[in-house]
Amino acid sequence: MRPVIALSDGNCFYVSCERVFDPRLEGRPTVVLSSNDGNIIARSPEAKAIGLKMGDPYFKVRELCARERVTALSSNYVLYGDMSRRVNAVYERFAPEVVVYSIDESFLDFSGLADPVGHARALRATVRQWTGIPTCVGLGPTKTLAKVANHLAKRTPMLDGVCDLSDPQVRAAALDDLPVGDVWGVGPAYAARLTAMGVTTAGQLRDLDPRQARAVLSVVGERLVLELRAQTCLSWDEVPAGRKGCAVTRSFGQPITDLGDLLQAVASFASRVGEKLRRNGVVAPRLSVFMHTNPFGAGPHHSASGAVTFLEATADSTELVAGARQAARQAWRDGYRYSKAGVLCEGLVPAGQVQASLLAAKDPARSGRLMAALDASNRRFGRGSVVIGATTGRTRWTQKAEWRTPRYTTRLDEVPVARA
Repeated sequence: MRPVIALSDGNCFYVSCERVFDPRLEGRPTVVLSSNDGNIIARSPEAKAIGLKMGDPYFKVRELCARERVTALSSNYVLYGDMSRRVNAVYERFAPEVVVYSIDESFLDFSGLADPVGHARALRATVRQWTGIPTCVGLGPTKTLAKVANHLAKRTPMLDGVCDLSDPQVRAAALDDLPVGDVWGVGPAYAARLTAMGVTTAGQLRDLDPRQARAVLSVVGERLVLELRAQTCLSWDEVPAGRKGCAVTRSFGQPITDLGDLLQAVASFASRVGEKLRRNGVVAPRLSVFMHTNPFGAGPHHSASGAVTFLEATADSTELVAGARQAARQAWRDGYRYSKAGVLCEGLVPAGQVQASLLAAKDPARSGRLMAALDASNRRFGRGSVVIGATTGRTRWTQKAEWRTPRYTTRLDEVPVARA
């Protein structure tokens, strides 16, 4: 059976999520800002047209945005995550296998379909009708080629949102015209190396000796060459290597000068790390906390970190919170205005491969049941319904979000009300 892989991608996903609930944004230049309303992380086509770039600090383009009547919105990750879940629920009706690649991209298995292009068009129409999110779909015999096809679908209006690179002749022509830097997995450093070798297009990369590609770009380069030749390097259900680290870091809405505020902040970060560890089925043998002042701000500058090692690797939020608070106390110094802090766990191991300790006081089975109940409650009633006590209290450290829209799909108290 001829393999056909589809990559479906939400167009300007964050902006599209906002437009679903505020049609007034249609046709207007719109940007979404990062945490603390710092940098541009999403742009509508109209915003791109006036010269706004990804990563632009908002304070530097504020006058341009005011002059061009650009709508700036704070990031609303709760809304975007839930909309992503809804879009993927539609995907699951159209394919037996769906692999979520990012919040706005998913791979779907279209192998065996008589009309993959027609199926892709039906998929796009259904996602738009049921969720309001516009998408583009790329089709190809490998994931790399599906990614290339998706890239072309977004940038070629005449394709009407669907590009199929299953045909060898169509594929060859497309790759010969595509800059090598636009190939999935070829970052700026790899593109510079390839350009120095005279490889400037995807077609030239495809024709490169795989052994030479491996020597220059490691095994990643060899796989790219083979996948561009329509040779699958990773089976559909092959699981990527497990994650080795997990972190939660935040810039504060205003500088922290009080240890109590910092302890609450790192407790919240550690609790969130625990959620991530449990969701991925891994545990952490150690935890570190860092904090620093604004390197560009006034006043004395300082950065510091502290770390703890657990007797037994854990994903229990109560242990992680206690460890984070201990590490934060080690690193804290009076007299500084800290602007950012974070909690990092490294050396993660699968939960079933933990080396037991004779000195550990906590019962792993009881801890597991407690965390399972915590996660189940927060899934059912919303994140934050049940929390670790150390994460509550003063919230002077929380991030700025001056222009965040309501969390329409997950918070009943933020659902719009129409009154007669």
